[in-house]
Amino acid sequence: MAIDNLYVMKETYNLDLMTERLESLKAAIICGLSYSLIFTLASILNRQLFKEYFRELMNFSIFTLNFHWLISAGIAGFSGFLFGVTYRYIIRDDENLQLKAGAVLAFGFIRGLTQVDIGLNFSLPIFPVVLLPLESILGFAYAAIILDRAIKFGWVKPFVGNQ
Repeated sequence: MAIDNLYVMKETYNLDLMTERLESLKAAIICGLSYSLIFTLASILNRQLFKEYFRELMNFSIFTLNFHWLISAGIAGFSGFLFGVTYRYIIRDDENLQLKAGAVLAFGFIRGLTQVDIGLNFSLPIFPVVLLPLESILGFAYAAIILDRAIKFGWVKPFVGNQ
């Protein structure tokens, strides 16, 4: 039993493993902030252009930062955070465009279709229900581009896996 605990401790404090965790954390923070920025810009754009479709946005003001918006922004930031960790592990150190697009589409559709499901339950008009998944996909695509640039500039190291 003591030998098992020693192995777990040794594996936990492995320098290579800690380095990988730090790189994943950096990727997560970059994507979380990127997605949060897109969410904020999309919220402002939705308020200005599509308020006749989003009746609940009529009372919404990005500057008053109401409770609902803060919760939505937190969820969006956390979604981007999780995307950053996952995307780094998915793409590794190769340039496979199908993997990159698949990761973006998977996260975008999961977030967007959840919003569609909720919108259909509340009988919202079809236009905003279609707009939300597209917005999610574009947000994750933006986060992926930012993370790809961070990897290219050496700010985040790509995941290379077990050698």
